[in-house]
Amino acid sequence: MITIQAPKNYINEDGITAKVGEYVAPLAKHILIITSPKAWQATQDFILPSLQQQGITYRIEWLEDVCTRRRIDSFVAIAKQQQAQLILAVGGGRVLDVSKAVGELLGQKPVIALPTIAATCAAWSPITVLYEDNGAHIGPFALSQLPVFVLVDSEIIVKSPVRYLKSGIVDSFAKWFEFHPYLRNGDDGIAMELKAYAARMAVEIFKREGQQAVLDNEQQRVTVPLRKIIDAVIALAGIANSMKDEVPRIGAAHAIHHSMTRIPELHHWLHGEKVGFGLAIQNILEQPEAEVTQDLHWLLNHFAGPLHLDALGIEDTTYLARRIADGVKVPDKIAARLPFSLAKFDIEKALISSITTNNHKHNPFKKDKNLEYIK
Repeated sequence: MITIQAPKNYINEDGITAKVGEYVAPLAKHILIITSPKAWQATQDFILPSLQQQGITYRIEWLEDVCTRRRIDSFVAIAKQQQAQLILAVGGGRVLDVSKAVGELLGQKPVIALPTIAATCAAWSPITVLYEDNGAHIGPFALSQLPVFVLVDSEIIVKSPVRYLKSGIVDSFAKWFEFHPYLRNGDDGIAMELKAYAARMAVEIFKREGQQAVLDNEQQRVTVPLRKIIDAVIALAGIANSMKDEVPRIGAAHAIHHSMTRIPELHHWLHGEKVGFGLAIQNILEQPEAEVTQDLHWLLNHFAGPLHLDALGIEDTTYLARRIADGVKVPDKIAARLPFSLAKFDIEKALISSITTNNHKHNPFKKDKNLEYIK
């Protein structure tokens, strides 16, 4: 069994935000807009005239917290009361995930996704990731329908802080490094190979174009490298995430991320930044081929946030290592498919070994400003 899900249409076009009404008009005359204050501030001067030109009426609702089932249900109730015919999602991953779930629970009402940052593949992903009110990860909410349009406007995304783009790059290349151990351990299902192919393609794009795209984002210039990186973060990573078979899998770095979301003192780190830290710890646990470590080393040093336990901002690193290791929950059946241990003791040991002051021999992610990648 293999399942591949995708949005009906994915369009990356400069200035498309000002045309959003043209995409809404054939589908709806009254819509619910779910957005955040910052995302709306960046887009309203383009969206509102477009909707007005098409005679589309709307209700705006704000999402200022995390994606919870409670918030999803509240938007569902509003959409029903308003008799909304379509959900327009304008914002980052939380807004997009909430909006996809709202459309699903309304009986597959159409959703148009307009991402304002490129920090995750949420606009494409076939799941909504649910959290508790306190920000702790719960798990995925499967979707049977993805957006009818994903409208990507690089002129909007380029105005967002570069930290989001770097976080998106890390979250995207993580997929390859999380898939690779399964492949190395004999997991050769067609879905796994397709996922890995798309993820590896994204890695190569990040190696070629990533540094220039980050520089362009910092200078708010829309360029070919920036567009390629945005497409790799949203579309290529989304494709890799959209291929499934009957075999359950979880990425070790994401499992570490999930544990970190249960520690309030770490909530200020972005999703991709926590995943990047998880990748560094996964590499210590796995100790893969030198070429894999070299690739990961270069990518993390150029795009990631904290890579060491003592860089997370909590002074008591022994306590922090225990908290993170305690919270990593991977079913035994899935863990057995990996070529390294995810036992609590081993995770805690790897976390402690990442501390920069320990001078451990195995610390492949010490920052090297002069490091140059050899293609």
